[in-house]
Order: sequence, then structure tokens, then C-alpha cells
Amino acid sequence: MQNTHSRWIKIFIAVILVCSGCATIANLDFNKLYGHENTENREAASVTQASLESPATTFYQAKVAPVIEGRCVVCHACYDAPCQLKMSSPEGIERGANKEMVYHGSRILAATPNRLFIDALGAEQWRDRGFYPVLNEREQSPRANTQSSVLAKMLMLKKQHPLPDEKLLDERFDVSIDRSQQCPTVAEFNGYAKSQAFGGMPYALPELTDAEHNILMSWIDSGAYMPARAPLPDAQAQAVDSLEQFLNGDSLKMQLSARYIYEHLFSSHLYFSEITEPGTQPTFFNLVRSRTPSGQAIDVIPSRRPFDDPGVKRVYYRLQPVMSSIVNKTHQPYAIHKELTDKWQKWFVDADYSVTELPSYKPKVAANPLTAFTQLPENARYRFMLERAQNTIMGYIKGPVCRGQVALNVINDRFWVYFVKPEVVDSPKISDFYQSQKDNLRLPAEQESTALAVTWLEYASRQGDYMRARHEFMATALEDGQHFTENDIWAGDGDNDNATLTVFRHFDNATVIKGLVGKPPKTAWVIDYALLERIHYLLVAGFDVYGNYGHQLMTRLYMDFLRMEGESNFLAFLPPDTRRKELASWYQHAGPELTEFVEGKINPFDQPSGMQFSTKDHKKELYSIFAEHVKDVQPSRYRLQDSELGDNSKALLGQLANIKGTSASILPELSMIMVQPTDSDEPEIFTLVRNSAHFNVNSLFSEDANRDYAKDDVTLVHGLLGSYPDVFWRVKEADLAKLVAKAQQIKSEQDYQAFLDLFAVRRTAKDFWQFSDKLNQTFMHHSPIEGGLLDYNRLENR
Repeated sequence: MQNTHSRWIKIFIAVILVCSGCATIANLDFNKLYGHENTENREAASVTQASLESPATTFYQAKVAPVIEGRCVVCHACYDAPCQLKMSSPEGIERGANKEMVYHGSRILAATPNRLFIDALGAEQWRDRGFYPVLNEREQSPRANTQSSVLAKMLMLKKQHPLPDEKLLDERFDVSIDRSQQCPTVAEFNGYAKSQAFGGMPYALPELTDAEHNILMSWIDSGAYMPARAPLPDAQAQAVDSLEQFLNGDSLKMQLSARYIYEHLFSSHLYFSEITEPGTQPTFFNLVRSRTPSGQAIDVIPSRRPFDDPGVKRVYYRLQPVMSSIVNKTHQPYAIHKELTDKWQKWFVDADYSVTELPSYKPKVAANPLTAFTQLPENARYRFMLERAQNTIMGYIKGPVCRGQVALNVINDRFWVYFVKPEVVDSPKISDFYQSQKDNLRLPAEQESTALAVTWLEYASRQGDYMRARHEFMATALEDGQHFTENDIWAGDGDNDNATLTVFRHFDNATVIKGLVGKPPKTAWVIDYALLERIHYLLVAGFDVYGNYGHQLMTRLYMDFLRMEGESNFLAFLPPDTRRKELASWYQHAGPELTEFVEGKINPFDQPSGMQFSTKDHKKELYSIFAEHVKDVQPSRYRLQDSELGDNSKALLGQLANIKGTSASILPELSMIMVQPTDSDEPEIFTLVRNSAHFNVNSLFSEDANRDYAKDDVTLVHGLLGSYPDVFWRVKEADLAKLVAKAQQIKSEQDYQAFLDLFAVRRTAKDFWQFSDKLNQTFMHHSPIEGGLLDYNRLENR
């Protein structure tokens, strides 16, 4: 046995050496034919075409960029871009590819961050970090430009081996989200092409048209020139300078306030709404920390997290133009205008308080906003987050997490969110209580990015202590019976439609939208200041996508507590007996650890609610009371009745929302539906969302065992919802009755496939790209600010 084991090891080593030798020989051949790779070769070629008005610039902007955006960026963006090849910007294409996986939940040690525009600048620095080129960096000649380019070879491979003429892809194609990635260098490409003949780009999607292919090949052949960026228009530059001057005030009060604003907006896309033309996509900006003040080139401080020690005496907060294509999965638009900055002035500058010293950047201080910003008024902090509550919660979905089933299986598939009104937080009693609980409210991010998951027990104990103290506080400080009524719920100050949110989970991604969308859900959260702050610092500011297994596991486990805290706040508005019944129904089949925590830490709150109920269905009635309370700030977006289809067509579509149980469970997470109206050339878009039911959402890995398929249902909305479509449906308005009838008849996988045969635009469809273009154009036409390119990495093969 020992000898057999040794023999296999020797064979394995020999194979590795042979493969390495083949790559080395291939590299020598390329060196002999086209010279050695050197990033300066491409830089020199680009300098000769540097004019923003040159024919090369015009060709790239008018011809090349639209093909790259519409055919490449739809899969190659964000951290989950295959082979880390981000094609959403010239800088990303120049950076090239890397064989390492960013989403690697079992890593023992934290990985080195490789964030575009942050951790390295220029191709040479990226080569030092293990990225290899996909464009030719050897001799700059037409032949070398194509033969030494991975991108060109991928395009040619696809042309040689287009998709088979079948409706479903066979075993030669792996479209699973966690599929293995080959990521060949140009020297390894011949071996890749032999083993993966159908691995050309776009992968597992239809090939480019001859015109599109020729555009990209002509561009690569002539040197793949990408123009420099044009300077900002004067109006934009002035707006940027004005905001930077505000954020970089010298007083301690302003320095602390700016630090707070930055740590909450670093993942957002800021834009100046007052100088944005209606119906157009704005110029977006990232708020970054820089070593240099306004007027000088931005020198980004590349810290892992926004609250890490910047390593400089004075930080400057700067606005850096977003240099990548806008993709929906990472897009968090945040409007800046005078009304908003006047509020910032009121909350942070004019408010009567003083700052005696700036907080430390030591992790145990900086990772806990309740400690770091103790000198900022709670009202200012809470008001700031509530003003754009959707953006605050959306950071969890579109910020560093980007994707991940383990990160998201901590929440139910659909739930509503309400907020405690700021006046409650203004209470001196509550402020003092938060201060007394700072130690119990510490967050796992203080352990930085290489943590031991066993320390979770320490945080669990502190959370338990906090919940007990909170129950005792509420039982005494709130014993007058005037609290836990609808009047404690924020109604958006009468005009802010961030007052309520609906959160949809789509297995390993999610969506946050304003308003109470869909039928009353199983669960809801009521979020107060301390909870909202901790959600942000746990899942956005404190989450490191490059962190190790322990860091990511602790983050996931801790979020269990925050979810239960939000649910507990909602339950507090119900009578005590109803609270217990609801909680038991939410956590069926829960493990003993969770049961003990729920029964010992949450249920003891027996303070009577201030609500008065007139029916036996207390939760349903509570939803109705809350709905009446916030009715003036409910947005109209996503309402089926706002479609311009005929009334009969809308009534037919509305019947899709009645699909439930096994039928619903067969459907994918997100079905995007294009309806071609009878009397218009402009299509109408709808989204059918599957809501997966669970006995509980506490299981970390065995989620399927906790699924309650019989209670699955769907939500239908008007417009596009979500960033990762699973399937596209296309139907003429005249055929809606047939579509609805067929959808209602789906009882098995075979039924669903037959339905798709009639109405789906599968990933193998000959006109897939034409449909994709129309869908994205329609999306951007109706949502020029919120819209962005969809991601096709989750398109099904069914």
C-alpha cells in the first residue's frame, strides 16, 4: 500500500512537471516569435494614439465599447468575475486575469486584496501580484496582437466551436456558479483549447455575430487601444470641489463627522442630482480616503476596511469618478443635492455638541461605531442612515458581500422592514442605555480578517447579556404603556419613502426595494438605531471578502443575532402570548443551541404591547395598522396596476402571483418577463420572484433540510427586480392567457420544461443577444439612475 501511494505521488509530480514544461516551451516559442512580455510595450503603443479625438478613440467608443459591455461585462464584473477578469473598464482589461478565486470560503488565512483602482495601479503592479495579460504585451504587430492575446484566442475558439444547435447544453458545459475555472495564459491556451473546445467566449452563450466578432478582432489586431478618460465638465468639477471642501473641514467636529459619512457611503455611487439631465445616466463617484487634499491627484489609501488605520496624520475625503461600467449588482446610486447637504450641516455641524478628540483606529474602537462615534449625537447618526435607509440596507446586498449563499441564508426569502422613529432614540434614557452596552455590542470585525471561529461563543454571550439588559430596560423604562404602538414607527417624516423596505433573498444574492411589496410576509423586522448601525458595520464596513474562513463564518453566525433582534422588535408590538406562538412558527425544527437562545434571551420580554387589537389574527392586524400609519410615504414603483397594458392583460398577469407550493418551488429564483404590447413597440417588463419557505433560517450548511416547499410562493412586480436573472420569458400580449394557463399547470420539471419550450429565451436561443440588448435598453430607459447591466452568471440550463 505504501509503495502504491508513493507511485501515485511520483506520477502526479511527473504530470505537473510535464505540464509546466509544456507551458515553459510555449513561452519560449512566444518569446522567440514576438519578444518577451513587457507592459511597457502596450503603454508605448497607447501613447502614440493618446488624442481623445483620434480615429482610434472614436472606433473604441462607438464600436468596441458597446460590444464589450453588452457581451462581456454581463459576466465579467465584480469580485465574482471568472478568473478575476473584470472587463467593465479599460483598467480591468489591462489588469488581466488571475487563477485565484476571490470567493473561497474555506481559506485558512486571509488573502491579499486585489481590488481594482485600490490595491495596485497600472499593469506592471498587477503583474507583480500574479495577474497575467489577456492582451498582447510583446512586440506590437498585428500578428503578435492576435496570436499573443488570450482574449483574441478565446474569441476565435468560440468562432470555431459555436454552441451546439440544441435547446439545452450537454455535459461539455458547466454553468454552475461554483464551477471550476481553467484561466489559461496564452502559453497554456493550446492545451485549454484541446480539452475545452467549447470553452470560447462568451462561454455557454451564443457566439458573437460576424460584425461583432470582426469589430473586436480588428481592435485587438490594431493594438487594442483604449483611450484616456476625458476630464470632468466644469459643473461636475465644481460640485465635486464643493462637497470635498465640506467634508474636509479642519475642525474636530467636521473631521469626525466626515469619517462617519465616509464609513457609511464608501460603497455607494454618489451623483449630483441637481446637475443631472433628466432621463440620462449621471456621472457617478466613489467616496475614498486619500493622502492628498483637493486640487491634487487622488492618492487612495488602500486599507482592507474603511475604518482601518490610514497610516497618515490627516485623511482627506475625495470623490473619485466611477471608472467602470455600471452593473446592477454593485450599483448603489446616492443623490447629492442642497437639501441633503443642508441636513448634514444641521445634524453634524450646527448641532450643539463638541468633539474633544478623534477616536482611535485600533480595531476594538474603530470596528464598533457605538464606541468610535460616541461624541457624535445619536440623533445625527440615526437620521443620516434613515434618510437613505434603502441605501444603508442595500450595502449588505451590493457592497463587499456581492454574492454568497452562506452569507445570505441568514435571512428569510422575503420580509418587510420598519424603523423606530428618531424621536425615540433622542430619549436620554435610551442614549444612556446604549452607552452602557458598548462592550456587549462589540462586533466580530474587531478580530480583523484572520479570525478563529471559536471566538463566536464570546460574542454570543455578549449578545445574550445585551438582550437580557434590553428586556430589563424596556420592562422598567417603558412601563408607562405609551410605547410599542404604531406611533413609535418612523413614518418618513411625512415625505421620505425610505420608511419601509422589502427585502427579497434569491438564494445567493438579494434585492432591497422601498415600500411594502407583495402579500404580508411570514416575518418582519423593526430596526432601531443600534441594530441599523451594527448591521452596516457587520456586513458592509466590517466585512472582508478576502478574509479567512473564521472571519466570514463569525460574520454569518453573528448575523443570526441581529436578525432575531429585528424580529424581536417586531414581535414586541404583539401581545406576549402571540409573540411566543409566532416565534415558535418561525423557528420550527431549530437546533438546541438556537432554541435555548430564543427561549432564554428573547421570550422573557413580557412587557405588554401598547397596541389595541380587535381581531384574533394579531399579526395580520398589526400589518394593517402599520400600513395605515405609513401609507403617505409608500412608493408606487413596482405596482402591477401602473403597467400600460390593458386591464384584462394586467388581471391575467396578476394571476401568476397565486402560484404556490410545489408549483412555485419548481420555478427559479428570478424570472424576468418581457411582454410585447399589442398596440406599442415598447415592451413591458415584469419580474416573478420565487419566495422559498423555510422551517427556520438558522442552519448554516444544510439549508435544503430546512426548506418547507409546501409554503413556497411568488411575488410579481412590474419592472426589473434583481441583478441575476435565472430565466427570461417572452410573450405577446395577445398570448398572455395561454402563458398564464400553462404556468398554472406546472406541477413537475417536465411541465416546466414544456412551458419554457413555448415562452423562454434560453441561454441557447439564436436571438439571445438581441433579446438581451432590448431588455437592458428598456431597463435603462425606465431607470437611468438605478439601472445597470444585468449579470448572466446564473442563467439556467433547463
